[in-house]
Amino acid sequence: MKPITILQPQKTVFGSGCIQTFVDDYLSLGHRRLFILTAPPILPLIEPAIKQLKDNGVNVEVFQNILAEPTLNDFNTILGIAREFRADSVAGIGGGSVLDIAKLVAAFIDSDQKAEDCFGTGFIKKKGLWLACLPTTAGTGSEVSPNAILLDERDKLKKGIVSPYLLADTAYVDPMLTMTVPSKVTADTGMDALTHCIEAYTNKFAHPAVDIYALQGIRLIAANLLHAVKDGSDIEAREALALGSLYGGLVLGPVNTAAVHALSYPLGGEFHIPHGLSNAILLPSVMKFNRSANLRKYAEVAIACGAPVGKDDNETAQNGVDFICELSKAVGIPQKLSDLNIPQSAVDGMAKAAMEVQRLLKNNPREVTEQDARDIYNSLY
Repeated sequence: MKPITILQPQKTVFGSGCIQTFVDDYLSLGHRRLFILTAPPILPLIEPAIKQLKDNGVNVEVFQNILAEPTLNDFNTILGIAREFRADSVAGIGGGSVLDIAKLVAAFIDSDQKAEDCFGTGFIKKKGLWLACLPTTAGTGSEVSPNAILLDERDKLKKGIVSPYLLADTAYVDPMLTMTVPSKVTADTGMDALTHCIEAYTNKFAHPAVDIYALQGIRLIAANLLHAVKDGSDIEAREALALGSLYGGLVLGPVNTAAVHALSYPLGGEFHIPHGLSNAILLPSVMKFNRSANLRKYAEVAIACGAPVGKDDNETAQNGVDFICELSKAVGIPQKLSDLNIPQSAVDGMAKAAMEVQRLLKNNPREVTEQDARDIYNSLY
């Protein structure tokens, strides 16, 4: 069996109401200057926790103006604010973009390196400040991954920074923080988490040590996403999605994603389509493209989704693709790039840009050429 490296936060806490554990843990550490990154809709949910921290002598600075697709310049601005505050600890409480920025702030606040010099894998030199991540969507799994994504304005392409020094010290996954997420965001982020699990399970570097996470994530998300989209107050569905997203995050470090993510980056970079939605609209088409390259695994994905078992792996795998197509429609994902106001004339440029994301394309079970990328994009018109 080939070797694999599995990196995770030192501590992961899962369960409804565990934001209180975050407060209790933080107060036991002795830090006194906490920089919290969040978003305006989240503030009412976390105000009691912030009050507790302040009442116990913690100086808290809250930054909440993070855009859905943060740029390199956005990050550098926020980093300057954190430095001016003289933070000794960082907490990200929000969706994937918030968590990614929190991870980068903690890593670079006391560093002589620049984020723009660290795109790729393994370039950050040292660990930064103590960091906690509390996700408020069930999507990216960023709370337990060593990855962070920024939009590099220089070439209008989203890029990843990957390092063990981006891992949170502690992740607190509290499904109660996801209860007020709108149905559209629930759908987009849920399909994103499902994409993580499917791509990790089927790619060239899939490994039995983490396949179990990917498969269970597929089962949980496939069975519960539509319930949560239809009824956001369904706590059992919310808990299942939060756990499925966590499993998806756990496979990102050791295995990572593949062509869906590579092809989605130009959508976010040039047209500012949210990451989860970009993945969601591409997932069925890329699965169709990849299916023949790993029929057994795609058949197992189908079974995990609850799709019918066919007469052979080929038919079962196709049933799985059909299931994902129907789930995508049922939760309201647009089915055409034209629905996102992306002109077909942009296809050539997007295909060329996607080819730059070899960090992920090398993982794909089937080689993706520039013409293949064009064909996949064109199939969505």
